[in-house]
Amino acid sequence: MTILKFGGSNFLGPEGYDRVARHLAQRLAAGENKIVVVVSAMKGETDSLKAQILAVNKEASPSNLDAALAIGEMKSVCLLEAAVSRLGISVASLNGYGLGIRTNSEFGRATVESVDPGPIRSALQEHDVVIAAGAQAIDQSGRLTFLGRNSSDLTAIVIASMLGEHACEIYSDVPGVYTTDPNIIPEALLIPEIGYRTIARMSRYGAKVLHHGAVEYAERHAVTIMCKSLTNDGVVTGTTVTGHGNASSVTVARDAVVISFASVAERDNRRALLDQNGITTIDVDQNDRPGLCVMSDTDFAMRLVEGTGISIGSTMVVTVLDASVRRVHLIGDYERAVSLARQLHEQMYPGAVAERLGRG
Repeated sequence: MTILKFGGSNFLGPEGYDRVARHLAQRLAAGENKIVVVVSAMKGETDSLKAQILAVNKEASPSNLDAALAIGEMKSVCLLEAAVSRLGISVASLNGYGLGIRTNSEFGRATVESVDPGPIRSALQEHDVVIAAGAQAIDQSGRLTFLGRNSSDLTAIVIASMLGEHACEIYSDVPGVYTTDPNIIPEALLIPEIGYRTIARMSRYGAKVLHHGAVEYAERHAVTIMCKSLTNDGVVTGTTVTGHGNASSVTVARDAVVISFASVAERDNRRALLDQNGITTIDVDQNDRPGLCVMSDTDFAMRLVEGTGISIGSTMVVTVLDASVRRVHLIGDYERAVSLARQLHEQMYPGAVAERLGRG
C-alpha cells in the first residue's frame, strides 16, 4: 500500500488534478496495489473561504469557521476523484466525517485523540485508489474539526500510521527541505536527509515544507517522510525525514504576528498558555510594551489570547538555526528580510552560489 499527499501547489488549476491522476495511473500500471491519496485545498482556497465567512460575520464561531475551511479540501477531493475516475480507475473518496480520525474540540487546531482504520480499509477493499481530504476530522460529538493551517501533512502521516505503513510521500512545489526558502533565495541547498526534530524546529520558525505537527507525529509513530515534487519530467525525490540527520538553516516567517500586552505578568501568563498548546513564541518589545512574536499557528494563537487587552501587528522573522543556537531578527520590510536572510545564509554556507553553478 502507498500513502501519498499532494499539497495545494500541485493544484493551481484543473490541469493539476489531471497530472496527479495520470501519476496515480502510472503507479498502478507499474504494479503498485492500493493507493491512498491525501489532498490539500487548491492554492488560495482556504484564505478565500475564511474571508467569505468573516465578511458575513466577523465574530463567526470557531466551529463555524472549521466547517467552512474544510470545504476547500472537500472540493479538491471531488476534483481529483473526477480526474482519476475519467481514467477508468476504481476510486472512492472520504472527507473528515468518514476518515476514522477523531479529535478533541479545540476548533482551529484540533488534536488527534483516536483513530479507526476501518473506514479506509473498507474503501480499499473495493477500490484501487482512495482519496482523503486533508486537515480535517471530527470530534467526539461528530462535529467537523480543522487540524490547523497547512496540516494535510498531518492527515497523511496519521493515515499511514493507522494503516500500519512506515512511509509517506509528501509532494509540494519544491522537492525537499532546503537550508533556506528556495522560492525566495536561489542559493538554498537541498538537504538529502534530515532528522525529525531538526525539521520540526525549522517548521516552527517559518519553514513551510512540512507541518511541524506532522513531523512530530511521524517521529512518535516511526513513519519515514519522503519529500518529493511532481514535475513535467516526472517525480523528483529530494529529502528523506528519519530519526537522524542535522543541518543548519535560515528560516523566513513571512506571516508572523507580534502580540503586545499591558504588562510583563500578562505576557508571561499568555506565553505559558501558548507553550502549553505547542505554539512557538519569542519575547519581544513592541512600542515599549512587552510582547510575544508567534511564528506558527498564528490564527489559533490569536484566539487563545483573545480578550486580554492586546494589540496585534504583523512582521517577518528571519531566524538562524545552527545546532543549539537560535538567533532571531524581526524585520518589518519584506525586501530587507530577504536580503538579511541571503546574507546570513551566505555566512552559514559560504560559496553556496558557486556550488550551485558548479552543479548546473
